Order: sequence, then C-alpha cells, then structure tokens
Amino acid sequence: MSKALIFGHQNPDTDAIVAAKAYAYFQTQKGLDVEAVALGDPNMETNFVLNHFDEPAPRVIKTVANEVDHVMLVDHNEAQQSVADLNQVTVSHVIDHHRIANFETKLPLYYRAEPVGCTSTILTEMFDEEKIEIPAKLAGLMLSAIISDTLLLQSPTTTDKDREAVRALAEIADIDVQSYGIEMLKAGTNLAAKTDKELVDGDAKSFDMAGKSVRIGQINTVDLNEVLDRQAGLEKEMQAEMAADGYDLFITLATNVLNSDSELIVAGGPKEVVEKAFNTKLANNRASLPGVVSRKKQVVPPLTAAFEA
Repeated sequence: MSKALIFGHQNPDTDAIVAAKAYAYFQTQKGLDVEAVALGDPNMETNFVLNHFDEPAPRVIKTVANEVDHVMLVDHNEAQQSVADLNQVTVSHVIDHHRIANFETKLPLYYRAEPVGCTSTILTEMFDEEKIEIPAKLAGLMLSAIISDTLLLQSPTTTDKDREAVRALAEIADIDVQSYGIEMLKAGTNLAAKTDKELVDGDAKSFDMAGKSVRIGQINTVDLNEVLDRQAGLEKEMQAEMAADGYDLFITLATNVLNSDSELIVAGGPKEVVEKAFNTKLANNRASLPGVVSRKKQVVPPLTAAFEA
C-alpha cells in the first residue's frame, strides 16, 4: 500500500493530534508508510502537551488528494468535520469514539469504534492486543489525550477502559496523573490571550440534525465569568459564522473544568428546540447546565432527539 496520511478532525483538540501520532507509530511498527498530519494548528492545551514532552507539532494540511490516494481517520468520521476533499480519496481505516453519521465508503475498510471517553484509549487497547510496546514519550502524549477528553476522568463519557488506560500509560510515562492533569487542563484555559473568534472556533464541530446545520463549540475555563463577560462578542462572532457558512443554529458551551458545570450560549434557532433538549428556558440567549461537560454524550444526543421529535 502506498503512503497514507492519518489525521483527526478540524479544529483539532489534544486527542485528534495525539491519536494521529499514536496510530501513525502503530502502523509504522506494522510496516506501513504513513504520516500523522493535522487539519489545523494545535490549541493552547495541546501545545502545552507537545512542549511538555518535547514533541513537534504535526504538519497542517488543507487537502489530501494532491498528496495521497488513501487516508486513515482518527477521532472523527463525519465528513463535515474532516478534510475538504475527503470524497476524492479512499478511507482505509477509522479509529473513533463518536457517533457514526454522514459516512460511507466505496470499498470495505478497517473500522473500529468503541463507546469510550477517548480515541487514545482504543489505541492503547490496540497496542496491547498487537503486543506493540508504547514508548514512554508516546505514553505521556496518549495519557494527556485521555485526561483532556475525560476532564481528568470526571466526564460522564469516562469508562473503566479509560481508567485502565490511564493507569497503564501513567506507569509507562512515570507521571503523577492528578498533578499533571490539573496543570495541563489549566494550561488550556488562558482565555484572555484569545480573541472572541478564536474562542468560538477553537473547539467547534458541525453536525447535521434532521436537515439542520448545527455548529457546537466548547470553551473550557476555570471561571465561567471569564466567558460570560464576553458573551456579546462571542454572539457577534457566532452570528457572523452562521451568515458565512450557512449554519442554522450555533451553540457555544462554556465549561468549568474544575466543577463540571456549563453555561450554554445560543445563536440562531429554533431556540425552542434547544430549550426542549435541555429542559430549560433561555434568558438572554443563555442557560445554565449544571453537571454538563460532554458535548458528545450530554449535548449532541438530546439536541438530535429534540430536532427529530
């Protein structure tokens, strides 16, 4: 097989970057010619992780068909979250932990999806199954991805497999999970250094829900007021992106990573669908969502159900 590119979703988070690197190492050990790349620059949290382990950031690409004829996807499968010309290449492998939507291939492929908190958890299993040793640096990177996706194992997406992966990876990397994890999560919450547009775009994904184009972003913080004080500017950017990209609804979830509470900021509509999904009432285009931290498990499913009702 000719060279393949491996990458995660647009607006990559730590798992999207790390899973691509981990899967590239895995495939290289099996004799394949692959390269881990990214569909965007690393965010502040991911930069902290890469710098901590002295690991270079992956090359950022905009298209793939000009380089290769097949690719491998990690941490996503939905076409609107992937590279622009995905339909021009063959997807040969997918490793993911999200819902499957808007995804089809012309040829059979290797597809592994598990309902766990992080793609790097699945990859940890795969290394173990194939008896491929994980180097200490890579173990630290994969551990960081799981900490990021599960908010230090506090997210409702966390499973026993995630906990076991964290234990095993921490042992290999010789890292104190709690102290490192808090330092890492806080590193991604320096909101003052970001523009309103950067906050809105930083961790946003697009979804199709009953024919509506829905954009859902998430901002992690240690102080929700840091986000709420900038609501007007955030709404302005959300509205601008809706006009430019044709979204029907744009939701930004501001999440306190220390106490696991969130605030929802909504632009577009129908707003009554949002209220129904979360059994709440919007005031000033905003609602409190105590205990909600996971877009994948606590936001996308109820919102999809409300649209389809």
